[in-house]
Amino acid sequence: MRTPVTIIGAGLGGLTLARVLHVHGIPATVHEAEPSPTARSQGGMLDIHDDTGQPALRAAGLIDEFRGLVLEGHQATRVLGPDGTVLLDEPDDGTGGRPEVQRGELRQLLLDSLPAGTVRWGRKATGARALGDGRHEVTFADGGTVVTSLLVGADGAWSKVRPLLTDAVPEYVGTAFIETYLFDSDIRHPASAKAVGGGSMSAPVPGKGIQAHRESGGTLHTYVALTASQEWLAGIDFTDPAAAAARIAEEFDGWAPELTALITDGETAPVPRPLHALPNGHRWDRVPGVTLLGDAAHLMRPSGEGANLAMLDGAELGRAIAAHPDDTEAALTAYEQAMFPRSAEAADDADRIHEFCFGADTPHSLINLLTGHEQVH
Repeated sequence: MRTPVTIIGAGLGGLTLARVLHVHGIPATVHEAEPSPTARSQGGMLDIHDDTGQPALRAAGLIDEFRGLVLEGHQATRVLGPDGTVLLDEPDDGTGGRPEVQRGELRQLLLDSLPAGTVRWGRKATGARALGDGRHEVTFADGGTVVTSLLVGADGAWSKVRPLLTDAVPEYVGTAFIETYLFDSDIRHPASAKAVGGGSMSAPVPGKGIQAHRESGGTLHTYVALTASQEWLAGIDFTDPAAAAARIAEEFDGWAPELTALITDGETAPVPRPLHALPNGHRWDRVPGVTLLGDAAHLMRPSGEGANLAMLDGAELGRAIAAHPDDTEAALTAYEQAMFPRSAEAADDADRIHEFCFGADTPHSLINLLTGHEQVH
């Protein structure tokens, strides 16, 4: 008996799980809050790692299609000083293990690999409750419900499935990112485009920094990092984009204009992203019929691993279910016993990477990390 799987959340992790289950002939339904695949921008560039995300795509049978999405040259890395001085310039020589793709294109690849009707759009989960015997009911904002004997929360930081397993909630880590975009940058913003280079650029000082990625079509996607209280962030009126950008730029007064222009010349309204995390090593006791993957299970500081881990979780959970077709509990136990230590190590690494990027010794510590002179673990 192959129990149908109910997945909450059509992010990369939930879709990887659905695809691996499909490869093994196991039916799954994915419930997603967004009304359609194109309802919102899917974020920027992702580097897909050769020890996490790429094995997940192999398990999904999509590694060749993935290679067709890779943006050549985008593994290039630069570190700049506040005055625009280039402190590190590493070109993409094609040997790196972290090829870059657009998140939206990768998500579409996964969606296209699933049978029609697998994803139910416009299904925003509002809560979940146990019914006994490993069965659970999920309630949706549209008034609908679904009852399942195998429930997977792939619904991100503020998961509605997580309370079935644990009382843990994400807490603010003291850092916020503010996102902006410049379009057609080589023509319209040539100084900033030159500063960013062909891949990613970081200009960090202790406690803050300006980071940017070159995306397809000459788009520069900027993440301004600030150590700040939530109260300070709330004091900025983000409904007035120009004023908000000017206020953020004040934190970088005296920096090179090609760097501050990444903030002040932004062609989209700046978006604040306060960073939250679950406790490192977050785990739960086995609860029949339900588990979590990705940020729902182990939300951590940004380190380049979040999407990769979510996809690996999805692939590993799918394979565990396929390996134990008649024993859901054995499958979930095997998956969690491998996932807990893997995610705990990644969360510790993420904290160390944050310290390399924004701690007292940056940018030297960041340069040492990027050149292999500092080891994360």
